[in-house]
Amino acid sequence: MPNLTVAEVERIALLARLELTEDEKSRYAGQLSAILDYATALMSVNVDDIPPTASALDVWNVMRADDIPGGSLSREEALANAPRTDGASFEVQATFDAGD
Repeated sequence: MPNLTVAEVERIALLARLELTEDEKSRYAGQLSAILDYATALMSVNVDDIPPTASALDVWNVMRADDIPGGSLSREEALANAPRTDGASFEVQATFDAGD
């Protein structure tokens, strides 16, 4: 694949809404060209015998089943860090003004 020109880097920067200095434009032209060359090399690798994979690691569910009851907090524990409470429930600021 041919190397990217500075004009092509300017076009990419415009699409990405990036302001680049002249030094960055020439540096990125080389770096982006190297990335494209690597992608071209990867396209030539034979992967016909490799099954599609969503993850290279084994995946398992780390959550408990929904039908297994878990412990719950007491009312005092649930309200312990609340900024405001009436002793039985949370107190929050009204969302809508009643027009007073």
